[in-house]
Amino acid sequence: MKSVFEYKLKVKSEDLDDLNHVNNVVYVKWMDIVAFEHWAFLTKENPMKQFIWVVLKHEIDYLKQAVLGDKITVKTWVGETRGFKSERLMEFYKNEELLVKAKTVWGMLDEKTYKPARIREDVLDVLYSKE
Repeated sequence: MKSVFEYKLKVKSEDLDDLNHVNNVVYVKWMDIVAFEHWAFLTKENPMKQFIWVVLKHEIDYLKQAVLGDKITVKTWVGETRGFKSERLMEFYKNEELLVKAKTVWGMLDEKTYKPARIREDVLDVLYSKE
């Protein structure tokens, strides 16, 4: 089973759109925050500052709405990883109800050159270390 990282959010008024539910752009912002927090968690003992991650692709399924005051649990884990690309999967829940599911493909770059960096064994060990 994959190691799942959880992050908690609460819907604020600035997260809402004209329909009074969480705007789709807010989910993308939350995905970025959760990915950053998970990487920080995984690398807390070895920061690996020689690498940076950039988004290459998002796939998002909006299934249900979240509204003001809702408490959201985001679950994330690392999917298929090869070359310089790594998938991150996320699910957003209100209680046990799945609201949104997403897959983001990230590219790992060299921090100095901004060129793609092959994901080596030491990075794979970190990505899958909590499994």
